[in-house]
Amino acid sequence: MRTPTNPDPPGAPPGHAIDSLINAIDRVGSPACVGIDPVYENLPPALTASHATPTAALFEFTHSVLAAAAEAVAAVKFQSACFERYGHEGIAALEQAVAEAVRLGLFVILDAKRGDIGSTSDHYAAAVRRMGAHAVTVNGYLGPSGVRPFVGTGLGVFVLVRTSNPDSDELQSARVADGRTVAQVVAGQVAHLGRETIGSRGLAGVGAVVGATKSAEGSSLRSIMPDQMFLVPGYGAQGGTADDVRALTRKNARSIGQAGVVVNASRSVIYAGSGETNWRVRIHEAALAFARDVARIVAC
Repeated sequence: MRTPTNPDPPGAPPGHAIDSLINAIDRVGSPACVGIDPVYENLPPALTASHATPTAALFEFTHSVLAAAAEAVAAVKFQSACFERYGHEGIAALEQAVAEAVRLGLFVILDAKRGDIGSTSDHYAAAVRRMGAHAVTVNGYLGPSGVRPFVGTGLGVFVLVRTSNPDSDELQSARVADGRTVAQVVAGQVAHLGRETIGSRGLAGVGAVVGATKSAEGSSLRSIMPDQMFLVPGYGAQGGTADDVRALTRKNARSIGQAGVVVNASRSVIYAGSGETNWRVRIHEAALAFARDVARIVAC
């Protein structure tokens, strides 16, 4: 069991979050990230039967997942919507889970897909920072001014560039006048923003969400964004393969963290053994197996 560390605690002066993520990946030897997307109906029946409210069950489940995964992975990604749907009780559960993840030394990504005009993004960025997350997913559709407020707080930022859902092709694969796809245009904006934020480990503070299921475009996106950390959803249950992940890595990286990918899996880990009484053990086993798998894929 590793010693809990806190890459950038709430209230501390803003640091370079992606440096902290790289350090966390190198420390555990794997770029694995567990996505915490709890759906009440999918929780272990024994757990839901023992709680009077969905939020109480969500609270215990989430903390159990964190305890089971902390030894194996560098990061966790909380899907904010799964908590927000329960109002203030859900938000409170999310805040407490983020605090526990930080206490365990995990790098915390809030998957909230924020993004608005600059003045509104100021408020969103402050809220993420106050919650204690180290990084956030952002929709860059409103342009660079909607992204910069998040960067300015010291948060790591993952801008949606090429998402894993199948119908993303309708917009992200569309061509603009100069022949680039919309995804490539956004990638260019991400790279430009990132030039202002290169950390001591050689990667920018502004990264990109690039789905494993879209790896056919991986080499072109990596050439546009050579210094970005890619948050890679879609591995495992959604169909992304080892070769898909490998196509997104930075070449000639000096460490596994500097390979430039943090690979997310959710359902295949958090619901492992959900119908069994020993579901906590099964989550732990699934997290370890996932971490080993992606470590082998990205090994330098």
